[in-house]
Amino acid sequence: MSQPSCHTPAGRWYSNKLLWVSAASLLLYLAGFVFPFLEPFQESFAMYLKLVWWALLLGFLLAGVIDRYVPSEVISKALARPKKRTILLAASLGVVMSACSHGILAIAIELHKKGASGPAIISFLLGSPWANVPVTLLLLSLFHAKGLLIIGSAFFVSLSTGFLFLLLERLNWIERNKNTIQIDDSFSIVGHLVEKWRSARWTGEKIRGDFVGILRGAKNLANMILWWIVLGILLAGLIGAYVPSHIFSNYLGPTFTGLVLTLSAATVIEICSEGSAPLAFEIYRQTGSIGNTFAFLMGGFVTDYTEVGLVWQNLGRRTALWMVGATVPQVLLLGWIYNQFFI
Repeated sequence: MSQPSCHTPAGRWYSNKLLWVSAASLLLYLAGFVFPFLEPFQESFAMYLKLVWWALLLGFLLAGVIDRYVPSEVISKALARPKKRTILLAASLGVVMSACSHGILAIAIELHKKGASGPAIISFLLGSPWANVPVTLLLLSLFHAKGLLIIGSAFFVSLSTGFLFLLLERLNWIERNKNTIQIDDSFSIVGHLVEKWRSARWTGEKIRGDFVGILRGAKNLANMILWWIVLGILLAGLIGAYVPSHIFSNYLGPTFTGLVLTLSAATVIEICSEGSAPLAFEIYRQTGSIGNTFAFLMGGFVTDYTEVGLVWQNLGRRTALWMVGATVPQVLLLGWIYNQFFI
């Protein structure tokens, strides 16, 4: 099986997925000014755009900085070795990133292009959406002490899944990253970066070139993954506009059936960390179920079509399937346990 490419080759304009998805979204939005029944979609779509635009911009710019300044050797040395400390580092990096789930996708794909292994990328992705700094503060403000339970559980799932993926990679059950460079054990990340910094000549021409390079890297990555994100916003806007809110409180109670239904709903509703957290709190307020709340937050990310599609396209089909297969049982089990002891 051939490894999926991280680069989308240039094609004719009519084969551009971003163009078609964006055109459909814009057409529906503009139609709301003519057809009153589309006004709820207008409001929902605009709300989601307001929630995610900054995170997407930040994510793409950070990816451009990585593309411009971080050598592949550094990423391969830090995030490609088949060791447990690599997974711990990747999950910890996810925790300190300050971008929502869709913003973090841009950074993750750029790290993969630079040579980070599949297990490290999966752990990085799982560690970020519900344990990063801004969302940590948001969850604590909404859930108080139980927010720590959600954050700690997300970090646990990111580590356990990363360790499992190390085993899967050794067994060749998931794809290996062909962008990884073999680095000698004597290679020093700090020494390499210090040497590059000292040897750089910070002239006006170099600064302008670096700025253009960062924007070019961000643009190239946006061309590759942005259509998935626009599609996610479009579908979430439709659901937010036309699915009655009482559906959540009536069917998402603290039972195993409610847990499964919550996870199913999260699969199509999850749009970004900051946007999903208040909705998760509404589920908690209506049902009193912290287990369902965790399933909505964590399960929404690991089953969301945007995340799964991008992992499928860039890391590989088997990696995407194992990500879902390894994380969903953990989310359901933890959610069920929390419903037994924290109602």
